[in-house]
Amino acid sequence: MDHHAPQAPRPSIASLLRGIIVDVRNLFVYELTATKLEIQEELDQAKHAAISLGIGAGVSAVGGLLLALTLVHLLAAQTGISLWECYGIVGGVLTVLGATLLYTGRRRASRVYVAPQQTTVAAKEDIRWLKDHVMSSRT
Repeated sequence: MDHHAPQAPRPSIASLLRGIIVDVRNLFVYELTATKLEIQEELDQAKHAAISLGIGAGVSAVGGLLLALTLVHLLAAQTGISLWECYGIVGGVLTVLGATLLYTGRRRASRVYVAPQQTTVAAKEDIRWLKDHVMSSRT
């Protein structure tokens, strides 16, 4: 009577490599799917923000134009300055204000990141883990 239990056959290196390749492929597909979903979510948010900004900008532009005309005529009525000079004063002030806002907006826009930050970090961690795992299984 043999008291030794039968040992399970050890997997070959080829089957281990196939398993690693399948795992890497599955991980790659998962990361691509996560990236796609994250980008889609960001695009949806950007689309809704753009619609709100566009409508708000249009309504504000009409209101601002009417207020600027009112301000010009108020300035002319209160100061006795000719109407064309009042238009020049109000136009100059609004031009300086607009240029300042454009400069500020441009600086803020330069700090926007298009690449999905969370997915990029997760992918780097996965790659690091795979490298460590493959290297440790070789030794």
